[in-house]
Amino acid sequence: MTAKVAVLQVRPGIQRDGTQFAAPCFVDGKWVRFQNGLPRKMGGYNGIFLNVTDVSRGMTMTSTNGLNYVISGYSSGLEQWSTDNDDGIGFGPTGYTLSGFTANPDNLWQFDIGYDSTGGNQNQLIAHPGQNLSAIDSTVNTRPLYGSFPGTVLSPVGVFTASGTTTNGSPNVTFATTNVAIGAGLSVSGTGIPVGTTVVSASVVAGVFTVVLSANATASGTVTLTFDANISVSGGVVMLHPYLFVYGNNGLIQNCAAGNFNDWVSADANANNVSTGKIVKGLPLRGGTTSPAGLFWSLDSVIRVTYSPSTVNNINYYWKYDLLTSQTSIMSSQCVIEYDGIFYWCAVDRFLMYNGVVQEIPNSQNQNWFFDNLNYAQRQKVWCTKVPRWGEIWWFYPRGDATECTDAIIYNVREKTWYDAGSAQGARRTAGTFSEVFRKPIWAGYDPVIVPFKDVVSFSSGATTLTLSSADIRVKAGQTVAGTGIALGTKVTNVVGTAITIDTATTSAQSGVSVSFTGPSYILWQHETGTNAVYTNNVDAIQSYYETNTLGGNVGLVGSMQQPGQNVWTRLERFEPDYVQSGTMNLYVLGKGYADDTDVITGPYTFEPDTLKIDLREQRREMRLRIESNTQNGDYYQGLVVLSIDTGDVRGTGNP
Repeated sequence: MTAKVAVLQVRPGIQRDGTQFAAPCFVDGKWVRFQNGLPRKMGGYNGIFLNVTDVSRGMTMTSTNGLNYVISGYSSGLEQWSTDNDDGIGFGPTGYTLSGFTANPDNLWQFDIGYDSTGGNQNQLIAHPGQNLSAIDSTVNTRPLYGSFPGTVLSPVGVFTASGTTTNGSPNVTFATTNVAIGAGLSVSGTGIPVGTTVVSASVVAGVFTVVLSANATASGTVTLTFDANISVSGGVVMLHPYLFVYGNNGLIQNCAAGNFNDWVSADANANNVSTGKIVKGLPLRGGTTSPAGLFWSLDSVIRVTYSPSTVNNINYYWKYDLLTSQTSIMSSQCVIEYDGIFYWCAVDRFLMYNGVVQEIPNSQNQNWFFDNLNYAQRQKVWCTKVPRWGEIWWFYPRGDATECTDAIIYNVREKTWYDAGSAQGARRTAGTFSEVFRKPIWAGYDPVIVPFKDVVSFSSGATTLTLSSADIRVKAGQTVAGTGIALGTKVTNVVGTAITIDTATTSAQSGVSVSFTGPSYILWQHETGTNAVYTNNVDAIQSYYETNTLGGNVGLVGSMQQPGQNVWTRLERFEPDYVQSGTMNLYVLGKGYADDTDVITGPYTFEPDTLKIDLREQRREMRLRIESNTQNGDYYQGLVVLSIDTGDVRGTGNP
């Protein structure tokens, strides 16, 4: 009998839910994506920086003046790297000096970029370290921070100084010019101002700008006063240009005056509680004639905010708040992303989108696979990014009992299909950024690496303190320090600026000597780069494979939806590869006698880019194929693979 010739045609995506036998598309895969309905290997990744101080809990990336800036927030601070806009070559980290900040293992960062309200060319970095990592509904308020970008200093928003004239025994302070940011409710401090004093009112009296305080001044003269709007929230921050919005407990959404991050009292500044649940995320929304506009997610609702000035009973209103739905949920504060004007997010039990209305994203392929295996105790570590080059949205998540992300579930908006990373090493990421001016995604890993480095220090004989020539963000507690005059095995116990405390006294005085520090650091990975995993001098192959559904369904044998089907084995006689291929690839034949039977696997049958065919005589009652690339520099993109298939043994059942 002449074998039938069939093209290997399987629907794109990986079917994790349900049974393998019933799957209409591929049933397994690792580090594989789909383009034009066909499987191809995902890109490689390079460790461009191996000196990340701690596990990243939030990242942002933007470019200015020919440089790309990558910013990462961690439990104890903020650091920044600079690269070119082409291949990720650069330097860092540079540490930020943060005022109004408290180190905490639950710090989870949100970022945005604002612009200079004076019309200059200085952007502002906005950052909020919310203590939310352990609990999305945490009510702990923390200060949003801002500062010049690029820069290295961030301070709390809503805090500013102004010079005024006080009179002993009087609550009035006069100023040479009007300051619109000074208004009722602000805290005020300075020479001669009692602790706990607030602003009662601010107005122009007889042509003089006068501020009335809640307590009398205890000194006279011109003094510099510090005013504080006490902006502190549990949720996060977002720019709806030119307004900075902050949000948090009890549905709070609050914004500053236009373009002024210190003005929270002017008419267009506003604070409103729009839901009973905490607001955990905000993103800009195209608003048309009602711009600026934004979407805000609470724990159980979605709210749209639009700029809509109006006057009612001589009262000016600037913002409109619309409840889009009160019957929704959100998995984490990092699981929302905009893709070409449509917003996608992960709820606690399904995937949702907003494109004018909130609606569910159909997922019959791996919804159970995701929600049944997610470690909900670590839900705030679920985070989302996108890879626009391939039309993908990625949700990274901790699987099983993992406490960090070990896998990613992927929705391809072009192919309208779902797949996953297959628990590949490339999915072990905690935060990341997507392509903008810099064309490659940069994601942060959590697997520590040991990378020694040197710095210049001075110390006296018998000291337990070393002095750096300048503060070095790479030096941290727990590292081993070695050099002349330092005992073997000495550890760093504390670092404050340039002062390093060690656990063993030095043996001799040294000045300006170079010592080495060794300890765990973490990696920033540049993804979609090459085909390997590259860091330091290591170049590792990345395993990628995909596995078909039951082949009988393609040729009218067992597994076919056509009834009645032929109850005979499927025999594969020839495999004719058609790939854009680099390196050796492997073909495995899998199959079993019954749907719940144990697989029998044979192979590998290897093939090169110039291999014309593989002749084989493999037969299974329920046959599947696995195609793998697992060699250095290996890559593939499947074309129209041809199979020569015939009916096998007449016996209808039994394990082959």
